[in-house]
Amino acid sequence: MPADFTSLHNYHEQQVLQLVIDLSPRYPLLTEDQHPDVACVALNRLPPRYIRHKVDLAFHMTEKERNDNEQLVREAVEFAFEFVQARYAMRARR
Repeated sequence: MPADFTSLHNYHEQQVLQLVIDLSPRYPLLTEDQHPDVACVALNRLPPRYIRHKVDLAFHMTEKERNDNEQLVREAVEFAFEFVQARYAMRARR
């Protein structure tokens, strides 16, 4: 019987998705259809950290590492919003 890989996921996914939702009011020029683009750009800027259970990584991180990680995620999401917004603005000018 093959192994069950359905529990594998990137540690940053939920953090990024929630932050995109939380920060979206600051970027009213982007539609909800563009928010997945923002999430993709942000996730591609972060190091992949695949885990089976959220506790797997959180258990091995110090408080400083958790805070640093949160800041890294925030910076990636803010960059992604600006990047996607600029790309759509350039397309609209054509």
